[in-house]
Amino acid sequence: MELATPRPPVLDLLRRERLVAVLRGADADALTAATAVLAANGVRLIELTLSSDAGLTALRRVAADGTLPADTVLGAGTVLTRDQARAAIDAGARYLVTPGVTEEVLAEGVDQGVPVLCGALTPSEAMAAVRLGATAVKLFPAYAVGGARYLRDLRAPLPDVPFIAIGGIALDDIADYFAAGAVAVGVGSPLLREAGTDSSPAALAALAERARAYVAATSAER
Repeated sequence: MELATPRPPVLDLLRRERLVAVLRGADADALTAATAVLAANGVRLIELTLSSDAGLTALRRVAADGTLPADTVLGAGTVLTRDQARAAIDAGARYLVTPGVTEEVLAEGVDQGVPVLCGALTPSEAMAAVRLGATAVKLFPAYAVGGARYLRDLRAPLPDVPFIAIGGIALDDIADYFAAGAVAVGVGSPLLREAGTDSSPAALAALAERARAYVAATSAER
């Protein structure tokens, strides 16, 4: 019997894939369909947010379904409490994402050996996230504070912190963020768009096209 190849740690995957798709919405069926389309078109790191119950429902469905490509890694985003962290891990999340420095979520991730990508905006927040055990720091919302230029300035005193830029990142912005030192970018509404509520063939075909474009853009910067 051939043994399965162990999956690399999440930080290694971030450095290799350089793209996290962030799915947010209130329609579990649409989120489930969108996850399948993204995975089929080369997106390997997919985050389903818990800003509504639909995110956890879709996460549980796709994690249990068994039809996604074997190297797809599912995560849970907008994790605010320890209870949410536990529920997400039980549903199949292999990493957790917070919008800010949330000590109880970081503690649960450390306790269970599940990586946490911790949201931060300032040097103090980034330092606190690392001190509390964050695997990487999510700069969010990146566009609102100056985009790639702010990331470059933030990294000057913190060159060893792995930053993921998230928030309003268009295709044309990707090269600038990587030049500024981001290990990866997270893309939500510019990628998902209408597919967050519409699972029609036309909406999913458009999502597939955008997914391929973002995969190509991030691959070009590896």
